[in-house]
This record gives sequence, C-alpha cells and structure tokens, in this order.
Amino acid sequence: MPTTGDRIREVREKTGMTQAELAGKAHLSKGFLSDVENSKRNVSAQVLLKISNALGASLDFLVRGPTDEPETPRGPVTIPQSLSRAAEELNLTYSQTLELLDTHRSIIARRSSRSVKELTVQDWKNLYGAVKKVFG
Repeated sequence: MPTTGDRIREVREKTGMTQAELAGKAHLSKGFLSDVENSKRNVSAQVLLKISNALGASLDFLVRGPTDEPETPRGPVTIPQSLSRAAEELNLTYSQTLELLDTHRSIIARRSSRSVKELTVQDWKNLYGAVKKVFG
C-alpha cells in the first residue's frame, strides 16, 4: 500500500518538480524530503501542510490516498473578499493569506461533491486563530 511519502513523490513527479525545487518551496532540506519520500522519516502535520501547499495537493490525498476525483495541480488563485478583509484586519502577508486559504481548502477536501458554505470575515479570523494555536 502506498505511503504518504509515495504520494508526495507521485504528486511531485506529476507536476514535474524536482526534490530540490519542492524542498525549496516548502522550506525543507532536500535530504529530509528524500527521507520522507522513502519512508525513512515521519513527517509532522506542520511539515506536511508545507509540502501540501507547495505541491498544490490536498492533505487528504497525501495522507489517505486517491479519492473518486483525480488529484491535479490547482489553477490561478482567487482570494475571497471576506478572506482579503480578514487578512487586512489581521495584518497578514500575502504569503500568510495564501497559506490560510490553502489550509482551508485542505481541511474541506471532500470525497463528494457537496457544496461548502462561504466563510465570513469572522470565520476566517477564527480559522486563523485555530491554525495559529495548533501550529504556533
């Protein structure tokens, strides 16, 4: 059965990214990433989130494997207006805003086509607070 490391390698190769490129985007060492892909090291939730964001892959896919929907890289980023306002009020950088959006997308990764409600400014602030509390 494929491991999380196998799925990271699979998505990385499908996107045409080298280990060095992924390591750079995720702010990890190439050696550490190689060890993760070869199941020689375990990966924390925080590091897995960085890898997920750098690959444009859902946490759900990296941890559990394929669903009914194929895993493909994401297209252009659209930041919801409510997130933009929350980011401004929280003084988030563009990078932090994208990480929050990616975190939200990873959390709501579904195995069905059910619709997801749009978050309010307060919902985004609450999500940011929860993520900050967990990941520091």
